[in-house]
Amino acid sequence: MYELFLKGGVLMYPIAFCSIVALGIFLERLWALRRGKVIPRGFLMEVIDLVAKGKLAEAMALCKRTDASISHVLYAGLSSYGKRRDAIKERMEEVGRREVANMERYINVVGTIAGVAPLLGLLGTVSGMIKSFNVIALQGVAEPGALAGGISEALLTTAAGLIVAIPSFVMHRYLRNRVHSLTLEMEEVALRLLDLLKGEE
Repeated sequence: MYELFLKGGVLMYPIAFCSIVALGIFLERLWALRRGKVIPRGFLMEVIDLVAKGKLAEAMALCKRTDASISHVLYAGLSSYGKRRDAIKERMEEVGRREVANMERYINVVGTIAGVAPLLGLLGTVSGMIKSFNVIALQGVAEPGALAGGISEALLTTAAGLIVAIPSFVMHRYLRNRVHSLTLEMEEVALRLLDLLKGEE
């Protein structure tokens, strides 16, 4: 395997680096986007129950103690209690946008890698073919073995670029869909809290 890597030429190194970065970000985002981290069910039920009973101070204290995206959104709504409904909603949306931006952190890097990796492979293909044509120009076509190095480099870098790009594309789409799903759920929870808060109209 390592021999094939070396035969691919210098462009195999940035392709390998891209694969490491994409996998690292994917695993980190999987951990960060756990439902229990973004929208803990036990916390959510407790906060809704406290608000329904009118215990807003206790609900706010619970939100401050809980490090989750939804807790920040709910805290923004609770701290705006007494204001007009649209003002409370706007405040929660503002905090929600910030939390969504945090959830989307680094995801675009995976998408960029999915686009760049095949281009690096293509560049390796061009480099390998140039080497092959240089061999033909200097030695003619009588020595097919002399062409093998350039052709091998061309094929290996193309394959490596696609091997990195395809999983990166899938990982990027999965993370995007995960953030979208969590965002919709956060919006539903925020609207539920908004209905419970008897703010001024």
